[in-house]
Amino acid sequence: MELYTALNLVVFCALLFLIYRLSSKSQSLSRRVFTGLVLGLIYGFALQLLYGTGTGVMNETLNWTNLVGDIYVRLLRMIIMPLILVTMIASVLKMDAIASVGKIGVSIVGMLVLTTAIAALIGIGITLITGLSAEGMVAGARELARADVLEMRRGTVSGLTLPDVIASFVPTNIFNDLTEARDNSIIAVVIFGILSGIAALLVSKDNPEQGATIKSFVDAVQAVVMKLVRMVMGLTPYGILALMTYVVASSDADDILNLISFVLASYTAILIMFGVHSLFIMGTGMNVRAYFQKIWPVLSFAFATRSSAATIPLTVRAQVEELKVPAPVANLAASFGATIGQNGCAGIYPAMLAVMVAPTVNVDPTAPMFILSLVAIIAISSFGVAGVGGGATFAALIVLSAMDLPITVVALLISIEPLIDMARTALNVNGAITSGVVTTKMLGMQTESAAPMMAESAA
Repeated sequence: MELYTALNLVVFCALLFLIYRLSSKSQSLSRRVFTGLVLGLIYGFALQLLYGTGTGVMNETLNWTNLVGDIYVRLLRMIIMPLILVTMIASVLKMDAIASVGKIGVSIVGMLVLTTAIAALIGIGITLITGLSAEGMVAGARELARADVLEMRRGTVSGLTLPDVIASFVPTNIFNDLTEARDNSIIAVVIFGILSGIAALLVSKDNPEQGATIKSFVDAVQAVVMKLVRMVMGLTPYGILALMTYVVASSDADDILNLISFVLASYTAILIMFGVHSLFIMGTGMNVRAYFQKIWPVLSFAFATRSSAATIPLTVRAQVEELKVPAPVANLAASFGATIGQNGCAGIYPAMLAVMVAPTVNVDPTAPMFILSLVAIIAISSFGVAGVGGGATFAALIVLSAMDLPITVVALLISIEPLIDMARTALNVNGAITSGVVTTKMLGMQTESAAPMMAESAA
C-alpha cells in the first residue's frame, strides 16, 4: 500500500469516527445521513482534485473506502427477500377481507403508471423547451463499443409483449426467486407471499387454533426481520459516506461538462416531477416538508446507490414507521415501485431520448400523434423494465425499439449515466412512497398514529 493511499484511508476513518460521534450525541438519523452525504461529496471531490480519475492511488483508495459501501449494500440486499416474504404474509393475515389485497394492488399499480405517464410528458416538454437533440453528438471508442452491445441486446426486447411480462411475474420456483435469480424475482416473491398469506388466512378461519399458532409464529418472525432492518438502517450514514465518496471521486469532469446541457435538463425534469409528487402528497392532507424530512435517509440512499431494489427495506420501514402507512400498502408500494412504473428510469429518460433522436430520422417530435404514441408506449412498457432488467437503459431500448427509432443515443450518454441515474433512482423511490401514501388515503386506511403528522399539515 502506497503512503498516500494510507493517508487517504486515515482521513476516511476519521470521517467515519466523526459520524459515530454524532450518533453517540443522539443526533437524528436524518441529520447523520445528511452529514455523511456532505462529507462524501467533499472527500470525493478532494480526491478527484488531488489524484485525478483512474490513477493508481485513486483506484487503491476507492477499493478500500468502497468496502464500507459494498458491505452496507450487501446487508440491505440480504434482507430484501426475507422482508418482503414475511411482511406480505403477516400483512395479509391482518386484513379482514382478501379482496382488500386486490384493491391495494390495483391502486398502487394505477398510481405508478399514472405518474410515469406524467413523467414522460415532463421529459418531452423539457427536451422540446431546451432544444436538446442527438444531432451533432460525437461517439468515442467507448460509446461505439457500447452501441454494439446495445444493438445485440435490442433483440431481447424487440419481441417482448405485455402478456409475456405479466406471465413472468408468476413464480415457477420460489426458491430460485428467493435468490433474486430473475429480474422479476421481487414481484414473484410478493405474489408468493400474498398467496401464502391468503392460504394462512383460510386455514385460520377453518381452524382457529391452528390460525392462532400461525399468526404467533409469523408475528415473531416479522419482529426479528424488522429488528434486523433497524440494525442495518443504523449503518446508513457510514454507507452513504463511502458510496458518495466513490461516485464523486470516480466521475469524469470532462465528460460531464461535454454533456452538461443534458444533465441540467434531466435534473430539471426530475425536480419538476418531485413537485408533482408533492402535489399528490398535499392532496392527502399531509405536510410536504414533514414528509420529505421523514424520507430523507431513504432518498439519500437511493441517490447514492442507484438501486431501487436495494432501497426496498428502507422504503418499507419509512412508510410504516415514519409515514404510518399500513404494512400491506407499504410492502406492495415498495416492491412494485422497484420494478413497475419507475418515474425516472421508465418515464423521463426514454421520453427525452425519443424526442432527441426523432429529428435524426425525419420525425417531428412536436406532432401530437408522436407525443401521444410515445406516452402510451412508455406507460405500457413501464411494466416491461423489470422483465428485461438493466433499468433506464433497457427502458430506453424498449421505447425506442417500439417507436422504430435508432438506439445509438443511449450509448452516447454512457459517460454521464451514473450522474443522472442517481437522481432518477431517488425519483423512482419517491414515486413508490407517494403511491403508498396516496393509496392509504384513497382506501381510507390511515392509522391513528398518523394523526400528529396530519395535524401538523393543518396547522
